[in-house]
Amino acid sequence: LLLSGGPAAVTLKAVGERMGVGHANLIHHFGSAAGLQGALMDRMVRDLADWIEAGLGAGRDDVEPDRLMTAVFDAFGQGGASQMAAWLALAREQARAESFAQVVRDLADRLAAMAPEDPRAAERAKALVVTAAYMAFAEGLIGDILTPMLGAPDGLGRDLALKLTATLLAEP
Repeated sequence: LLLSGGPAAVTLKAVGERMGVGHANLIHHFGSAAGLQGALMDRMVRDLADWIEAGLGAGRDDVEPDRLMTAVFDAFGQGGASQMAAWLALAREQARAESFAQVVRDLADRLAAMAPEDPRAAERAKALVVTAAYMAFAEGLIGDILTPMLGAPDGLGRDLALKLTATLLAEP
């Protein structure tokens, strides 16, 4: 519902109809529409973390920029993280935004740990995460609109993020 209709589509009635349960059943489990929406946001944050973790691969000790960008762009696009992040920001859901922030910090920490000999590893990791998140967020929200307007090829945002990542990694 969120991906197809945006935050306004995530109502008790719509969710109940989609799930084949009554309005009262949802109220019993979630307390209110806000409770239902909060549970959805929490779940999407966990899914984002899982998606990126799976994309990076467990136990890897080096970062492959293409693999990182694919994981992040897929999570923000197909996984709905762009809509969820926009929803968090617009709804001013600070408590849930903190769980999203933790996913971002964990990714930066994991990337920095992959280069323990690099004194700038933490700085580079933050730059990589910001690049990936900003560009994947924008691609997930407006890529389907902006790309055709410009006659640009699909995947241009991801390709630009990869080029910037290569530049960041090549800096001394």
